[in-house]
Parts: sequence; C-alpha cells; structure tokens
Amino acid sequence: MRMSLIRPLLARRGFSTSTEKLVASVLFERLPVVIPKVDPVVYAFQEFSFRWRQQFQRRYPDEFLDKSNARGKGDYQIDYVPAPRITEADKTNDRKSLQRALDRRLYLLLFGDTYGAPSGKPVWHFPEKVYESEETMRKCAETALKSIIGDLSHTYFVGNAPMGHMVVQPTEDPSKSTPFKRFFFKSQVIAKNKFNIGKCEDFVWVTKDELLEYFPEQAEYLNKMILS
Repeated sequence: MRMSLIRPLLARRGFSTSTEKLVASVLFERLPVVIPKVDPVVYAFQEFSFRWRQQFQRRYPDEFLDKSNARGKGDYQIDYVPAPRITEADKTNDRKSLQRALDRRLYLLLFGDTYGAPSGKPVWHFPEKVYESEETMRKCAETALKSIIGDLSHTYFVGNAPMGHMVVQPTEDPSKSTPFKRFFFKSQVIAKNKFNIGKCEDFVWVTKDELLEYFPEQAEYLNKMILS
C-alpha cells in the first residue's frame, strides 16, 4: 500500500515526461567591488537634506563638545589614499580580467560549441549543460560551472530555483529539430580575482550592457531578467 502511494509522487517530480531537452545555464557574476558613483542629482539632494537637518539639530554645551573632541587624540596619524576606480584593465579594455568595471556587475560568457547551435560553429553562450541524470536542475547547473572553472569553493549559487527560462528553437534545420528549454541559474564570485577558465575557445567578463550586445535576439528578455 505504501509503495503505491510513493510511485505517483516520484513520477510527478520529474522535469519532463517526453524527450524534450532541458538545459541549465549559469549567470556567473562578480558583484561590484567599489560603491558606484552617486548621480549628481542624488548628490545635490543629499547635500540639501544634510544642510536642512543641520538647522534643526540639537545643540550641545561647549563643555561637552570640548571633552568629546579631546578623546582619541594621540601622536599617530593615518594617511589614507583611496585606490583608483579606473584600473589598467579598464584602460586597455581587457575583458578577460575581473579587475575592470569595479562599480558594476560582471558576467562570464564563453565562446565555443553549445547545445542548439549549428554543428561546428562556435557561439557566445553562458556556462551550461544538458540535463541528464542529475538529482535537480540546480545540480546540473553546478556541474556546468564546475566543468568550466574546475572548483566551486569560490562560488555561491543564489537559491535552488532558476531565475528564468526560455524556449529555444535550434538554429540548425528547425524543421527537423524540436525546441528545448533553457533554465537560468545565478551564481556569484566569492573572494576571487581570477579563474582558470577551460573547455572553451575564448571567454570574457562583461557588464550587463556589454552582455546584451552578444545576444541581440534575446536582448529584451535578458534585459528584463537581469535586474542589475
């Protein structure tokens, strides 16, 4: 009796009941390293708000202020020099470096063979893998990224569910091929400045605006899916 109840549940848990192919793609991103520059309009408003609050702030006795200012005085002095926001990779437009666009998010793109593309013709794509026997699509996405960078110890997958999906029609002889579904998972770089990227002919780290240039046909969908 117990087995008869379990089998239908296992059957419903499957991702597909047909021969339809499923592909797990990974948006591997590096978060901003420095705080983005404040928009001039926002800065002007913040300056106005600060000066307005200064007019109505509480006034403390001078004796109290003199004592508080005397605290922490010593012979030491810290010379702080901020790091430059524009790096050498920015100046040379080195898209293979993670040390660029420090105030923006960067995404990893690969150039090579991928599922659904014409055979023998490399294209730009995200790290991805066709779902086979993995326990979940999330596990499939992890395998896809691991095959490219070799180790997941400096990565963090955001959630177990995909951030979006699309139905893709293979570009090679569409009349004889069936569409497949591509599920997108987000993963982030953790405490790493360089990865040894493998299993591809080329790769780039690009901002969202640059990324959309590589996918003109899917630009509208990707622009909505990637909120940054």
